[in-house]
Amino acid sequence: MRAFIIALFSVVFFSAQQKTYCNPINIDYGYTPIPNFATQGKHRATADPVIVNFKGKYFLFSTNQWGYWWSEDMLNWNFISRKFLKPENEFPNREAGKVDHKLDVNHQVYDELCAPAVFEMNDELYVIGSTHGPNFAIWKSKNPTKDEWEIAVDNFKVGAWDPAFLYDKDLKKLFLYWGSSNEFPLLGTEINTQTLQSEGYVKPLMSLHPDDHGWERFGEYNDNTFLKPFMEGAWVTKHNNKYYLQYGAPGTEFSGYADGVYVSNNPLEGFSYQKHNPFSYKPGGFARGAGHGATYQDNFGQYWHVSTMVISQKNNFERRIGIWPAGFDQDDVMYSNTAYGDYPTYLPYKNADHIKGLFTGWMLLNYNKPVKVSSTLGSFQPNFAVDEDIKTYWSAKTGGANEYIQTDLGERSLVKAIQINFADQDAEFLGKTLGKSHQYKIYASDDEKNWKLVVDKSNNTKDVPHDYIEIEKPFTARYLKIQNIKMPTGKFAISGLRVFGNGSGEKPQKVENFVVLRNPKEKAGERRSSWLKWKQNNLADGYVIYFGKSPDKMYGSIMVYGKNDYYFTGMDAADTYYFQIEAFNNNGISEKTEIAKVE
Repeated sequence: MRAFIIALFSVVFFSAQQKTYCNPINIDYGYTPIPNFATQGKHRATADPVIVNFKGKYFLFSTNQWGYWWSEDMLNWNFISRKFLKPENEFPNREAGKVDHKLDVNHQVYDELCAPAVFEMNDELYVIGSTHGPNFAIWKSKNPTKDEWEIAVDNFKVGAWDPAFLYDKDLKKLFLYWGSSNEFPLLGTEINTQTLQSEGYVKPLMSLHPDDHGWERFGEYNDNTFLKPFMEGAWVTKHNNKYYLQYGAPGTEFSGYADGVYVSNNPLEGFSYQKHNPFSYKPGGFARGAGHGATYQDNFGQYWHVSTMVISQKNNFERRIGIWPAGFDQDDVMYSNTAYGDYPTYLPYKNADHIKGLFTGWMLLNYNKPVKVSSTLGSFQPNFAVDEDIKTYWSAKTGGANEYIQTDLGERSLVKAIQINFADQDAEFLGKTLGKSHQYKIYASDDEKNWKLVVDKSNNTKDVPHDYIEIEKPFTARYLKIQNIKMPTGKFAISGLRVFGNGSGEKPQKVENFVVLRNPKEKAGERRSSWLKWKQNNLADGYVIYFGKSPDKMYGSIMVYGKNDYYFTGMDAADTYYFQIEAFNNNGISEKTEIAKVE
């Protein structure tokens, strides 16, 4: 009994002390700086993220943000405003010193640090963006928590798009990897650590094989057979004297955008496809996509993977950033755990088990539940705010303080966290804006008559496009109402009003009649796809499908809402697969089914 009490106290203490986050991460994303990308509406956008743990702090760089972020806890991020491109890099066809740093004569705002490379070497942090050719500088800093940078090399002669560096501390050598193409392979070369210039041959390392790997096929559903897929976003991690060459495919605009990995004992040759691929994959749920990223370690030595998430509505390159627990298993297989990856997740802590995942168990309480709003702009209907699709959103007619949205949880529930994902409707900005903020209040009620203020952000000074509030003292309520006070720009619009916690009802029972259909090996035909089917569970909001090539390595996951089948197009043609499924709702998660094997 005493042991049970101690164990229970430990769980309660851990839950009380351990903080959480929720994808997409809540940073002050800049707006696309390129007018041609904003013809269907100005909007926030970034992608191609890199996080480097430098001197115990996390530094986040990504495309076209006119600066970068740093954090001590992976939750609260501090933005450092900074331009890294020299004037002649901003507009190569114009003379240095004669450049408008906002717009050129054709009204094109420049790419600033697109798909950046960041690495640590000899206690200094280095950074460079994608380059069209020579004359681009590599910068370095001993204290990047401030805008304290100096040029490490003024003219980096290797023209590298989507670059990534690995400084091998064991070999004391520096390697460069790059490439972004639907035709050419990823490339690698050694870089002299003193001159920061190429020191050897450029070597082709790998190419895509969509005829064998279904997940590498182009298209939203990996079903486009007439366009070649893109390979990009190289990143290399060294683990147990092996080199893990990571790459993104098949296209950044697709929900199935994923990262795969090749492995070698040599940094520049001999790479072979890891059997368990893609290792970072999130085609379902509210926010989808987990490609073109980087892998890093937290302050406890655990691995994480940061990657690009997809919106791609106002433009193909409308994207966000997600962070996933990752690692290497006992057989040195690289994995990234994206199950419930856009639900509340624990931040790093000592002895965390990333294979089991860091999902808190806090369920979504208001999926497709009734909504009331102050007004509706055109076809941006209220229930788009609770349909678990970041591509759709509700918009009020104005951005004024009279606008509100109210969500019904269906029953009195214990509320533990709230995520508000603001949409960009009639935004006015191009590029990075500073000094902007969201201001609002959240009220809770049991009867829609008596309301209690539970979150007050009326004096908030931060730009929080994906605001996530972990409730310090969880409360029970049936209704929540968000009263707008001020938007940074545009209308009061929300793509996801998401309330997390625990309902008071029954969780779903184990899924029944789960079957997987695939073309047999002995027959000619398509083997990169399979059809998964199961009996509809009346209590389920959705399902999570787990898959892998070994029953003890089912690291892949797919979240499905409101359906009882799924057409999976991401398989490798020659391999046996294993599948399981579980159902979930606002009250909890069912037991998993038995493992289904398909050869």
